Amino acid sequence: MKSSRIIENSPLARIARLKLHAGSVAMVLGHSIHLSGATREQFLSDPYWVAHEMEHVRQFEQYGYFGFLWRYLVGWARHGYYNIPFEVAAREAGERDAVLYARGQPLPGPEARHPTPKAG
Repeated sequence: MKSSRIIENSPLARIARLKLHAGSVAMVLGHSIHLSGATREQFLSDPYWVAHEMEHVRQFEQYGYFGFLWRYLVGWARHGYYNIPFEVAAREAGERDAVLYARGQPLPGPEARHPTPKAG
């Protein structure tokens, strides 16, 4: 997998954050992780969140830019944000793969994890 870059204060992520009524959002476009309402350090300190977003990077690689976006939008229209198949898979990857992004540290407890938006 190609390495990803993190973009803080992304206007695109801000739009997503407002749409989802969330305090902070990370969103993936290709190999870029766009943040709004969170710093790079806050994002990287939550290995569950990192694993979730890295699953979206993998999905982009699998389906291509437009293939991913099309499937994501159709999934949102059919199932609502929380149940988009890509989001379900990313939440599962977050649980399964968090240890890979913990950088040798213990996994954070539930109170320290980024909340998953359910609106939208």
